Amino acid sequence: MRDIVILGSTGSIGVQALEVVASHPQDFRVVGLAAGSRNISKLADQAKKFDVPIIATTGAGDELKNSLSGVEVIDGQNSASTIAAISCDVVLNGITGSIGLGPTLAALEAGNQVALANKESLVAGGDLVIAHGRERIIPVDSEHSALFQALHSGKIEEVSRMILTASGGPFRDRMDLENVTVEEALNHPTWSMGPMVTINSATMVNKGLEIIEAHYLFGIPYHRLEAVIHPQAIVHSMVEFQDGSVIAQASPPDMKGPIAYALNYPNRLNEVMPIIDWRSRQSWNFEPIDEIRFPSIELARRCGALGGSVTAMFNAANEVAVEAFLKKLIPFTAIVKTVETVISRLASSAPDRVRDINDVTAIENDARRVAQEALPKS
Repeated sequence: MRDIVILGSTGSIGVQALEVVASHPQDFRVVGLAAGSRNISKLADQAKKFDVPIIATTGAGDELKNSLSGVEVIDGQNSASTIAAISCDVVLNGITGSIGLGPTLAALEAGNQVALANKESLVAGGDLVIAHGRERIIPVDSEHSALFQALHSGKIEEVSRMILTASGGPFRDRMDLENVTVEEALNHPTWSMGPMVTINSATMVNKGLEIIEAHYLFGIPYHRLEAVIHPQAIVHSMVEFQDGSVIAQASPPDMKGPIAYALNYPNRLNEVMPIIDWRSRQSWNFEPIDEIRFPSIELARRCGALGGSVTAMFNAANEVAVEAFLKKLIPFTAIVKTVETVISRLASSAPDRVRDINDVTAIENDARRVAQEALPKS
């Protein structure tokens, strides 16, 4: 039986991880949960259902202590990092945003294996994270889980390219993006995700972030990382080897697959998700991404080539722009334009390397300040 800690337990990844645990009670024991204060009742219910001995939150500790008997409650800004350092078999980091970097580092420093769904940990602090142990990170993003699994077919030095797939989001066939509404952008045709990730999918920023993430996870140069549109979202990514062979990982679009694989690696669990029906006709399409309509991927590559401090700027500026769009303060196309403005203003003065998490915080704060200034005024 594996002892696991789940960070971001009330979010999409955390909820699905607990569903995996519930369906395989003989394999996992939840020894810690962490979540913000937005859904305290759900966190309390999770703690009761899975008999969790310790939970972490920010700003709602007293409420949880009153509703949970015999459960240790950690409250405060660093509570997720504290619980990530509990001795366990694996920490699943399902936190959204760069606030997930601290808990990732805390888990690795404690010697824990990390099932990483928080891509911002690598985008904002990739050099720091990898320095603490690439070999103890199992990716949870479906694309990186696919690459990780496909790599078992060869050696990393035999890889010629990695190809990440993208569903294309809700606007893969829409030419006019100027008048996109918030409601349209949140209507993803394939995946059910939180608002930030869903908007990132619509702008394809998520694919830029995933290219940066893949660079750090696998040590592959940016010029050998590509992305293609695959509307069916069955093939999650592919690895091309130097002999011309391409190994793809395919499964229905269900996050429980990569979550379960990361939690139980190197062993697979039974009956985690639906299987492909090979008795029915299958049609899988692939097409290049229009980088004129979706300039975020080229921008992400450019930031990656400039270094880790610039990718931290990219991510922080995007978070500000997406929040402004969700509040209907800026048009959809202004999201990536705002990010590009921030990069053009700050990249030349970016530090050569990120030394610690304080550096990351300072870089992100500068990027967020400039992003707020760059937001188009209505």
